Amino acid sequence: MAILTVNYYSSALSRFTEFVMMLPNDFPPEMMVGNPHYQRPMKTLYLLHGYSGARMDWLSGSLISNLSGDFNLAVVCPSGENSFYLNGEESGSAYQTFVGEELPAYSRKTFSLSDRREDTLIGGLSMGGFGAIHTAFAYPETFGGAFGLSNALIVHDIAGMKKEDDARTVVMANYAYYRRVFGDLETVEERESNPEVQLKKLLSDGRPIPDLYLACGTEDALIEHNRAFAAFVRETGKDALRMKYEEAAGIHDWKFWNLKLETALRFLISGGEA
Repeated sequence: MAILTVNYYSSALSRFTEFVMMLPNDFPPEMMVGNPHYQRPMKTLYLLHGYSGARMDWLSGSLISNLSGDFNLAVVCPSGENSFYLNGEESGSAYQTFVGEELPAYSRKTFSLSDRREDTLIGGLSMGGFGAIHTAFAYPETFGGAFGLSNALIVHDIAGMKKEDDARTVVMANYAYYRRVFGDLETVEERESNPEVQLKKLLSDGRPIPDLYLACGTEDALIEHNRAFAAFVRETGKDALRMKYEEAAGIHDWKFWNLKLETALRFLISGGEA
């Protein structure tokens, strides 16, 4: 397993940034015997961290390095800061463009990765789960599948929030932060910063819709948000997309995320049941 740290200039962010990458390209032949994932081209997974996290989170907290080898999967972990992987108004804050356009193009060109939609996946946890869903819906011709674990699907919570609402608890940040990241909070539910709006538009435009795997722990504070979104996808998408939603005992931690990570990958890569 090759583990790389790449520092490059990002036009979307107007600065140099780093991402960590895992490439299962150095295993001896005997380790690949009988593994069907080595009978096909290597796939790529863009893996997004949560709020207050960074590019090393998945490498240090999860089983992804082992699963990268098991599934013949290149893994790219960028730093999204606390952006929710959305494009901000100010220069140098185009995180959606960074993750959904620039990073796939750069990594494909630099490392000769597959440019096929069916070989390109995105996933994340918490804020990164939101980001993975949102990015996949924003670039459905790029990503064939997405997974989100304990997803911070908070758009309805922050809608209409005002400065005087800082005293109440809305996830873990204040009005100024949400206004900067999501834009006008009076209209946030109606714009494409809302994955529900994105899905409706994909359906109306007849564009491809990425496969979707969602999971959340039953003791997680975000459980109702995830249940509501899964129900929305089922009702709105009907037979237009392949989606699986699962719950299990667990809270907002690596124990739960590791429990569901392999299941998510198996669902998206196999094309069958997880």
